[in-house]
Amino acid sequence: MPRPLLVAAALAGAALLSGCRQDLACTAIGTPVGVALTVEPPIAARARTADLSVCWDDSCRTPPMDLLPATRAGAQTCAGDSCSVPVEPTGGKHGFAAVEGLPKRPVRVRLVLRDAASRPVLDRTVQVTPRGRFPNGPECGEGGPNVDLTVEPDGTVRER
Repeated sequence: MPRPLLVAAALAGAALLSGCRQDLACTAIGTPVGVALTVEPPIAARARTADLSVCWDDSCRTPPMDLLPATRAGAQTCAGDSCSVPVEPTGGKHGFAAVEGLPKRPVRVRLVLRDAASRPVLDRTVQVTPRGRFPNGPECGEGGPNVDLTVEPDGTVRER
């Protein structure tokens, strides 16, 4: 076999083995770097604000986080050729805090939820490990690290 054909065959074989595809389209979607939070009812009803502290390497970051009402898709309705799905409140809340430089290794997160009078509703500290995400799948590369926390109805904070 001529050398150029041999090289081309070897490259094609390597592309197949590595999962690389010529028809794969990767979008420019990114992954936010930081901490996502979901607060489940009934705690969400009392929580108005969230204070967050994220610590690693003997330093802490205290990024702002707004709590917003959480929604989900409601019942689909159709009229003729047109359908719609309204959003409906879940009774929960959600927020996101951007944390610059967040590493992909264990960090300590302190979360304080406060009521309308700024009194603590919940004060928990957890150790979690942010992970890189693949918004377009592993073939398109890894996005920035983040962590997704949930405050359960009993006040337990867990990583999702």
